[in-house]
Amino acid sequence: MDTIKYLPRISDKLLTELLEASGAVLVEGAKWCGKTSSAREQSASCLYMQDTDRRTSYMQMVDSKPSLLLQGETPRLLDEWQDAPVLWDTVRFEVDKRQKTGQFILTGSAVPKDDEIHHSGAGRITRMRMRTMSLFESKESNGCVSLHSLFEGMGGMRDIEGMSNLTIEQIAFIICRGGWPASISMSPQAALRTARSYVDAVINKDTHRVDGVDKNPDRVQLLLRSLARNITTLATAKTIIDDVVANEISMTEKTYTNYMNALKRIFVVEDLPAWQPSLRSKTAIRTSDKRHFVDPSIATAVLRINPEVMLKDFEYFGFLFESLCTRDLRVYAEANDGKVYHYRDKTGLEADMIIQLADGRWAAIEVKMGSKQIDDAAANLLKLSEKVNTEKMGNPSFLMVLTAGEFAYCRKDGVFVVPLGCLKD
Repeated sequence: MDTIKYLPRISDKLLTELLEASGAVLVEGAKWCGKTSSAREQSASCLYMQDTDRRTSYMQMVDSKPSLLLQGETPRLLDEWQDAPVLWDTVRFEVDKRQKTGQFILTGSAVPKDDEIHHSGAGRITRMRMRTMSLFESKESNGCVSLHSLFEGMGGMRDIEGMSNLTIEQIAFIICRGGWPASISMSPQAALRTARSYVDAVINKDTHRVDGVDKNPDRVQLLLRSLARNITTLATAKTIIDDVVANEISMTEKTYTNYMNALKRIFVVEDLPAWQPSLRSKTAIRTSDKRHFVDPSIATAVLRINPEVMLKDFEYFGFLFESLCTRDLRVYAEANDGKVYHYRDKTGLEADMIIQLADGRWAAIEVKMGSKQIDDAAANLLKLSEKVNTEKMGNPSFLMVLTAGEFAYCRKDGVFVVPLGCLKD
C-alpha cells in the first residue's frame, strides 16, 4: 500500500511561528484531523504515547521519572500527551529550565480533567487549534479569492473575478466525506465510511474515555442526532433534551451538560458564538451560540445521510452547506488572526457569519446556496452595516455572500459574491 502523501495545511505556518516564539506549542483538535502528521513535519524526534509496543514502559517512566520522556532532538513531538497528564507540568518545568524556544510540540485530541494538571502553562505552552481540512487545503477550492486580500483591500478589490468548478453534487459529496485528511485520497465509498467510523468511535468509546465516566451509547447517539438535526440553529438545551426524551430515552439537564462537556472536550462540538458589536440604536442582541460540529460530515454520518439523500432535501442541504462554510472560514480567519461569530438581533436581522480580526477589522457574511437568494442576502448585509456603530466598530472591511455557485464577482452595491470553491485564506 502506498504511503499517504502529506498535504500542506494552512496552520503549518502558524505552528512554525509559534515554535519560534514559545518554548512549547500544544496542537489540539478532533482526532483524525491531522495534528500528528502536521506536527511530525516540524519535529526532530517523536514520542507516541499510544504506541502499544512501548506504552507500558512509557507509563512506568511517567510514574517514576517523566522527564526521561522529554529527552530527544528538538522540537520533540509528544503525541496524545493527555494519556499521561503529568507531561504537561513536566514540559512546563523543562521549558523554564532550558530557557529556549521551539522545544516541544504536544498534540492532543482530548482535554484532560482540570484536576490532572497543576499549572495553566501560560507563558510556556502556547495553544493552537487545528481543524479538519478546508476545501483549499484539500485542493477542491481553487483559491482565486483570498480572505487576506479582501481584508487588505488590495487593488481596491472591486474587480474580483473567478469561477468555481464544484458542482452541487460534488459539494454534497464533500459535506458527507468531510475534511478528514485520510479520506481525501480514498475512493468515494471508502471516504464516506471515514466519518461514520469516527462517529461510531465517539458513541461507543471516546465520550466515556475522556472523563472516565460511563455514558449510555444510545443516549450519546440520540444527542448527536438531535444536534445534527438542529445544526446551524440557535436550538436551546431544552429543545435538544426534549428531542432526546421523545425517543423514550431519559435525559436530565445535568446529564445533558455532562454529555455536552464530554463532546466539547474531544472537539466534536464547536458551537459558533454570538457577535456583540456596538450598535447605533438600542436593539437586543441574541447571545445564544449556533449549533455546529467541528466538521459537517459528523451530522450526515450520525443521521446516515448520503449525498443522494441530501440532494433530495435542499432545505437541510442548505444548513449543512452553511456548516461547511463555517468550518472553512474558521480555518481561513485564524490564518489571519481572526475569529468567526454569528449575529442576530431581536428584530430578526442576522448575518450567518462575522469575521473579526485581532486589530478590530470586521466583515459580515451571508451563506446562500442559490443565486435567487443573493439579492436578499446583499440587502440584509447592507442593512446590518448601517446598524453597526461605525464610530466605535469601524466600517466593515467587506460584505460577502458566500455561495455554492460558479462565479465570483462584485455587485454594483459593493457586496462580494464568492463561491466557496473560490475561497482561501
